[in-house]
Amino acid sequence: MATNADQDALITQVDDLLLPFHEACKPRSEFRIGTEAEKFGVLAETGEPLPFDGERSVRRVLSELQSRFGWAATREYAEGDVIALHRDAGSITLEPGGQLELSGAPLPTTHATCREFRRHMAELREICEPLGIVWLSLGFHPFARLPELPRVPKLRYGIMEKYLPTRSSRALDMMFRTSTVQANLDYSSEADAIRKLRVSLALQPITTAMFANSPCYEDHLGSRLSERADVWLHMDPDRTGMLPFAWDRDMSFQRYVEWALDVPMFLIKRDAHVVQNTHQTFRTFLRDGSEGQRATMNDWKTHLNTLFPEVRLKNTLEMRGVDAQPTDLICALPTLWKGLLYDDLALEQAERLISPLNPANLEEVRPTIARDALRTRLLGRSLQEWSSDVVQIACDSLDRQARKNDKGESEAVHLSRLRAQVAEGKTAADIVRGQVAGATNFRAAVIEAARI
Repeated sequence: MATNADQDALITQVDDLLLPFHEACKPRSEFRIGTEAEKFGVLAETGEPLPFDGERSVRRVLSELQSRFGWAATREYAEGDVIALHRDAGSITLEPGGQLELSGAPLPTTHATCREFRRHMAELREICEPLGIVWLSLGFHPFARLPELPRVPKLRYGIMEKYLPTRSSRALDMMFRTSTVQANLDYSSEADAIRKLRVSLALQPITTAMFANSPCYEDHLGSRLSERADVWLHMDPDRTGMLPFAWDRDMSFQRYVEWALDVPMFLIKRDAHVVQNTHQTFRTFLRDGSEGQRATMNDWKTHLNTLFPEVRLKNTLEMRGVDAQPTDLICALPTLWKGLLYDDLALEQAERLISPLNPANLEEVRPTIARDALRTRLLGRSLQEWSSDVVQIACDSLDRQARKNDKGESEAVHLSRLRAQVAEGKTAADIVRGQVAGATNFRAAVIEAARI
């Protein structure tokens, strides 16, 4: 196997495709956790979506973050729009409908993750409160219809907006009207990665239920506790879902690569020049090229980032199954996964817990999870009961890991609200429903309930 490859170098052998995964393996002492948290910007007095341009806009917020707080701009090409910011090892990026995402630095504890998020929100509030801009943390936009949302001028998004609706009925909802919080976990070897991938896939629907937080749809309470979860049930089947092949005993990096090779591409990018390439899988592009271009390692890594399974394998394991969360639950997701995956005993306990589960029985309940969350039944037990077991495993693990804050508390403290909600059989969505049901001013009530 090749041991090193320049990002722009041509792929010369199939083994090159395994490099991103093998190069990501690291000793446990270097394990970190990264958190990505998205949110919707709205105008405080009306609830209208924050536009991309103007006096009160996404562009204005990015500019203020640069000038006041030392964030540096990222453009896709020299004369292009600012589409991201970076500072230290973190970044602020934009989703297609103007959703603002903090892509946090890889950090050793979720105590540090919480500090990072609090700093980010303090900076946003200093900028946004005088402008009458509010940030909402819900999994689906509570007010906007698709035409009302801005379009972020990122080259890939224009291609996705044209192509994905040919493959899925809710593609534009996914792009423009959903927000999530995600956690990125490390692995030490191929065997470790595959083991964690299987456990994470099996638990993903359960965490979707635990973190349900999108009960609103176009200015009213909808029929689902997680509208976002329903969106992902109606997405491009080539690149989404539960990865049933990952449950096979012979699962490996090579199996994941084989799956990825047969997913249609989005684009080929050379500097500022982008060509739509949705007619080719990466396998045919690698074999035949396209318009004189041959596949590079950059093309492969770009392609891997256009795959959207419930757990994505790249240089980390990316947990992708949950809605955006209120302030005191944002850190709960990375904390939960750190507890489950970064302790040998916890991982063994999680494997025993999921042993009756398989892709078929999980796929069967996913539509019900979108509607009922913790009230869903799986193999004779409510997901409230399943979730209680999962949270207990994680809390015990975090106490054993004993990474304490200045109050002497382990990271399990960041699961306190989640644990209490699970004990009551409630999700953030249930709480929002209770706060806004019957409100005379629906938008004002939702803004008050969901602002962060």
